[in-house]
Amino acid sequence: MKLKTMASMNVSHNRNNTIRLIYPQWQGGNIAQWITEIPDSEQASRGYYLGAQLLNFLAPENGQQTFTVPISTALEERKITDGVLDRDILVDQTKAALDILRIEQPDKIVTLGGECSVSVVPFTYLAEKYKDDVAMVWIDAHPDITLPGDVYPAYHAMAVTACMGLGDKKIIEELPAKFDPSKILLVGIRDWERDEIKARQRQYGIQHLTPEDVANDSNAIKAWLKSCGASKVVVHFDMDVLDPAEIIAAVGVVPDGMKIAEVVRVINDIATEKEIVGLTISEPMPRAAIRIREMLHNLPLLK
Repeated sequence: MKLKTMASMNVSHNRNNTIRLIYPQWQGGNIAQWITEIPDSEQASRGYYLGAQLLNFLAPENGQQTFTVPISTALEERKITDGVLDRDILVDQTKAALDILRIEQPDKIVTLGGECSVSVVPFTYLAEKYKDDVAMVWIDAHPDITLPGDVYPAYHAMAVTACMGLGDKKIIEELPAKFDPSKILLVGIRDWERDEIKARQRQYGIQHLTPEDVANDSNAIKAWLKSCGASKVVVHFDMDVLDPAEIIAAVGVVPDGMKIAEVVRVINDIATEKEIVGLTISEPMPRAAIRIREMLHNLPLLK
């Protein structure tokens, strides 16, 4: 497998730092059928790769060291192995991300993805670093607790279960730690997709809040944070939690989501209650940018 050369990796031994991790992984998704305005399914599938780069371009420059996880862009035949699409590529990229973190040993990590499984490596790294003193708030339209063998084989829908240490053996054995379900809160959930996912959430005992629960204030989240038994928190922000009536920024377009201002307020309110040591923004699908890129690739003097 060909991996792109790691960019912006200046090895440092500063043990008290926050790093920015660009993690343009796209293989964890199987989403081309939902991006109908992009006729080339391969370009649609790899849209997350461009999305991660755009997030980094748009994010404020604050002096953080930036590291890019090497991600394959090879257009190989996609295959399901042990119930996970592109499993072997995902294992390799998991190892590559962990290599960066083990060298740098950051105290805090900002991760810009990529589909939402990009939270798994940094969050489990931080779970190991802080032991039982870190909780996870997962802001998403979906609970992401599927498992290998479920009808949808894409890893990004297995991200929360992977953080719990459940899932494909070859992936899970690479991860440094896991979260107890009692230290996980799902926020903004409005699409469980299948009844067995609701049943699985109840079985695991993971609590959740809907967009309506947090529309006016963050009190329910604050109450959970006070009871979670951890002083630190990692926050996953999947952009499909956003209301498509306001902005279509991701693959998912389930109606009645959270407003941008609500998500910003929720994350800032979390920061007033606990120390945020990990923040991920994931699932950007820059539909217009992909189409503009295709247009530019078909113009004279630019080819």
